[in-house]
Order: sequence, then C-alpha cells, then structure tokens
Amino acid sequence: MNNPYVPGQQQGLPEAAVRRLKEMRGAGETPKLFTSDLSVNEFLLVKEAGFEPLGLVMGSSIYHVGIQFANIFQNQELDVLTQAMYHARELAMTRMEEEADVLGADGIVGVRLSVNLQQWGENLAEFMAIGTAIKHRGGGNYRTVHNRPFTSDLSGQDFWTLLQTGYRPTALVMGTCVYHVAHQGLGAALKRMGRNVEMENFTQALYDARELALSRMQAEAESEGAVGIVGAQVKESNHGWGSHVIEYFAVGTGVVPVSVDHQVPTPSLVLPLS
Repeated sequence: MNNPYVPGQQQGLPEAAVRRLKEMRGAGETPKLFTSDLSVNEFLLVKEAGFEPLGLVMGSSIYHVGIQFANIFQNQELDVLTQAMYHARELAMTRMEEEADVLGADGIVGVRLSVNLQQWGENLAEFMAIGTAIKHRGGGNYRTVHNRPFTSDLSGQDFWTLLQTGYRPTALVMGTCVYHVAHQGLGAALKRMGRNVEMENFTQALYDARELALSRMQAEAESEGAVGIVGAQVKESNHGWGSHVIEYFAVGTGVVPVSVDHQVPTPSLVLPLS
C-alpha cells in the first residue's frame, strides 16, 4: 500500500517550501539555521546521541473521503474508507520525507500524525505529518531499507534510550481499519432487556477491526525489515461517520539492531528528589 518513493524527489512540495529548506542548509555568506519542535531536554539528548537537528519538516494532504454504504445489520470493513484514510496519511508522510531529503537528513524524530476535518465541504479532511529532521554527525547509513529517511514517533528521550540499548528506528509503521458495527435487531434487544449479558456482536466487531489494524501495522514493519515495534498504540476515532462506523489506527516505531552483538546496559536506579 506504500507509495512509490524516489530518494530526493520533490514532486509533492511547493516551491516556497523547497526554497525555505535550501536556505536553511546555508550557502555562501548565509549561515545555517535549524528549526525544531523538540523540547530543550529532547534537543540535548538528540545531540548527545550524535545527531544534529536540521529543521522542522511537514507534509500535508487535504483529502476527500468517499462514501460507502453497508448493510446496517452486518459487521463489515468499509474498504473504501480504509483505503482513503491510509492513502491520505501516506501522502502526508511522503511529503514530510521529501522535505527531510531536501535538508539532507538521515531521519525524522517526534513524528506526529493528525487528522482535521475541514468546513470547506462535506467529507473533507486535512491529514498532516510533522517532525524534526536530524542527521548523524559521524555519517553512516541510518536510512531505511528503501533508502528513505527513517521516521519515528519517539520523543527525544526515548530516541536516545533506544540507541543506548543497541537498536535504532527504521520507520513509523501503521495500519488502519474503518469498520461498520452492525445494529442490534429488535428481537435480540428484547431478549437481552434487563439481563447481564455480553453483546457478542459488538465485541466481535471491535475485536476484528482492531486485529485488522494491528496485522497491517505488523506487515508494514516486516516490509521495512524491522525486528520489532516499540511504542505501539491503537487509536479509536469516528470522524463524523455516524455512531456505528469507527476507525482503528495502529501506529508504532519499527526498530532494528545496530549490531548483532549489542548488549543492553543494566538499568540504574534513579530516585526523584522532589
């Protein structure tokens, strides 16, 4: 489901963004300038890990999400909506990576993905990806197996800690599923009235939807060559589709070992003084 990506491409970027990013790299008498949404502590730990922040990078896609009808008494995935939510996020991620490429970055940390419904028209939503592009001072190859800048939603502190354990991020991996939860029939509702009983139809629907999102996130991690996923989350959203349509969005950072013989340092005890 990933978009074709050519390292160094700029086809999704406005001219003003390319010009701004190139000026940030510095040339001639123009000094380098970085921007970042890292906190001061995160900034220091990213530098301690051997990386330099290059700039705040972002990608955006305003997407018209189509309509798909379903049998109100049937549990089913709404494939049209699932594809729309996935593709729109991929467009935003790709444009963010294109901006990182302009800066010559090895990767992006602190990535945040957001969806904002717009009032310009029905079913319009803006999908945005934003994070801080970084580059290792010592060189080396920190990019993905597909030669894209690595992406991660880890904080600066978690990024530093991950590197200390002998692992590094490879890609922000995700999976999504938009699912229609069947309505309860009148007969079933009357049978359950006044009783403690599991709503098996609802349970199975939400269970299936979460599993689809998680399995797609895992498949994406495998395609990136990751050995595991850290910081995984499953987020639940409705986006105004109605009470019986829900999206489950699974996201986390795929990781790979830095070396085959790495050793995880023994955790130390820290006591707060407050």
